Amino acid sequence: MTKWFIIVFSCVTLQSFAQVTTDSAAFFIRDIYRQSYTEMQSYKWLTTLTKDIGPRLSGSENSAEAIKWAKATMDTFGLDSVWLQPVMVPHWVRGEKEQVLMIAEGGITITLKALALGNSPGTGKNGIQAEVIEVQSLDQLKELPDRMIQGKIVFFNRAMDLGQLSTFSAYGGAADQRTTGPIAAAERGAVAVVIRSLSTDQDDSPHTGMTRLSEEITNIPSLALSTNDAAVLSNTLKNGKVELYIRTTCEMKEDVLSFNVIGEIKGTDYPKEIILVGGHFDSWDVGEGAHDDGSGCMHSMEVLYRLVKNNYKPRRTLRCVLFINEENGLRGGTAYAEEALKNNEFYTAAIESDAGGFTPQSFGCSVGDHASLDTTLSYMSGYMELLEPYDIELKRGGGGADISGLRPVAGMLIGMRPDNARYFDYHHSDRDILENVHPRELASGAAALTSLVFLIDQYGIKG
Repeated sequence: MTKWFIIVFSCVTLQSFAQVTTDSAAFFIRDIYRQSYTEMQSYKWLTTLTKDIGPRLSGSENSAEAIKWAKATMDTFGLDSVWLQPVMVPHWVRGEKEQVLMIAEGGITITLKALALGNSPGTGKNGIQAEVIEVQSLDQLKELPDRMIQGKIVFFNRAMDLGQLSTFSAYGGAADQRTTGPIAAAERGAVAVVIRSLSTDQDDSPHTGMTRLSEEITNIPSLALSTNDAAVLSNTLKNGKVELYIRTTCEMKEDVLSFNVIGEIKGTDYPKEIILVGGHFDSWDVGEGAHDDGSGCMHSMEVLYRLVKNNYKPRRTLRCVLFINEENGLRGGTAYAEEALKNNEFYTAAIESDAGGFTPQSFGCSVGDHASLDTTLSYMSGYMELLEPYDIELKRGGGGADISGLRPVAGMLIGMRPDNARYFDYHHSDRDILENVHPRELASGAAALTSLVFLIDQYGIKG
């Protein structure tokens, strides 16, 4: 491999490659892992975040308390600066517990477990009762005549394709019924929508998530049913007419002021080149937001904490950003990117951890508007050998929602890829709690992210 690099890269690059293969870098990474495993710092922080504060929906009191805690915590690290970036965020509230009753022919009534989708309007105090029509996709909805939809409750019942290798791909293939299904149904005259929860498990926990709004179409009440109850509803519909009674009191209030939380260590050699690590600090109001995305935020905080604790002096500026409002608006990521572009900042790499606190397997990579992925990955493959003992590699394709707006000013956009087998068992549900995060798996993610930042800081992303 060394001979191959001699052919491709300049003498300056050769010097960097020689430096990165020295024992000192390997020993530093070994110490990062050892400290992360023995201290379990991310897990201690996550315990405080989930148990003392709890779920952190944008605009909520818990969200404000979490932001205050995160800034105070980062203030103790010894960083060069810690600050709050103001962001106006949506303030959606769930209200009272949802009521969904299935009324089958013969007067049989069964209570179904459901959660209103984020941004959904409420039904009003009297609720809504109407006949149910089941579809598998938005395309199938489009093919139906208006008379079959008007005044009905549309039931989107497409399951995630569990035959796919990646559960994230399976999620993406089914998510349109949640994000755009309610608006599509409203446009055709439906009075409400229920969907099968986007979950890899067959259980009684409904999974919420955002449904999109439209300036042209008034949204209708929309809820997710647990996968078990979606099956009950579908099976009952096979035997005849079914009505649902739905009552929700959720509503969208006026936008409120919130903040991204940012901590920074200035670089010694290239202070204008930034390496960003981050996750989104908001979560849904059910569960505790432990995997989504408390884990990613604790990973990101530990990067700066761990490097400062080891008296590391970064060559480039290192920045941790806890973004607000990823779940139902992406306002934090949008505001951050707008300011970065306005200030003409440059990001050597922007790295996001938003795939849970499971064992890390790889980092998915894409490049900014003015870089070559082939060239970048070829160069980085030299020093990424140092992470082979920890089973970490680089793969094509990656990034994250909150860092996507930085593409015009970034060399690389990178997303951490942990084991994804269990993530959607918990995602957006009351099962996303601390007890479902393994301390050592969480520590592995923090160590992997810290080690990647260290390597990129030392040796850059291109020869």
